[in-house]
Amino acid sequence: MINTQLLATKPLYEEVADMIREKIFHHELPPGSWIDEKYLTQLFGISRTPLREAIKVLASEGLITMKIRRGAYVTEVDTEEITQIFEVIALLEGQGAKTVAMSASEQELENLDSIHLKLEKAAADRDIDRFFELNQEFHDKIQEIAGNRWMRKVISDLRQVLKLQRRNSLTKIGRLEQSLQEHRQILSAIIARKGDLSEELMINHLQQGKVAAV
Repeated sequence: MINTQLLATKPLYEEVADMIREKIFHHELPPGSWIDEKYLTQLFGISRTPLREAIKVLASEGLITMKIRRGAYVTEVDTEEITQIFEVIALLEGQGAKTVAMSASEQELENLDSIHLKLEKAAADRDIDRFFELNQEFHDKIQEIAGNRWMRKVISDLRQVLKLQRRNSLTKIGRLEQSLQEHRQILSAIIARKGDLSEELMINHLQQGKVAAV
């Protein structure tokens, strides 16, 4: 049951969207599953109005697909779509890495390096969940430093869709170590202020991620 008194600064439908989003990412609502509105309204203790508004939000993010006369379903992402998403993200994040290499302050580079050190520890501990989180933080920090909010929004929306399946790619034999080495190379190029190389390495990193994901 939702305590609506805690939601004074956030619309109820956004809180509901957050909870459904988490269920999707944790595969409590797996890809292809039907969104049972009656069940969810009872589970959350809400009416159908905020639930339907939440579904619209998640549909706009690509996490839910609306089917005519059939209702709402958790989006299923096929191999071709995964490939297309990675291609777009690679181009955008490549540009972001180049921008950071050319314009980041020393403090911003230190912040990026700090995240990478945590990433190294997670890899050494074989903590895949923590590695996954820090990997995302590393990429987010690059986009934050790059400072293009439109680029960041597009990347964020596309990565939301990839979260439907991408976590499994890091469990493939050798992928975690390979990903870590790719991060080392990207960070080294950025710190060395090598814009073109940073872009090239970031694109390659995401292309390798695509190979592991499909």
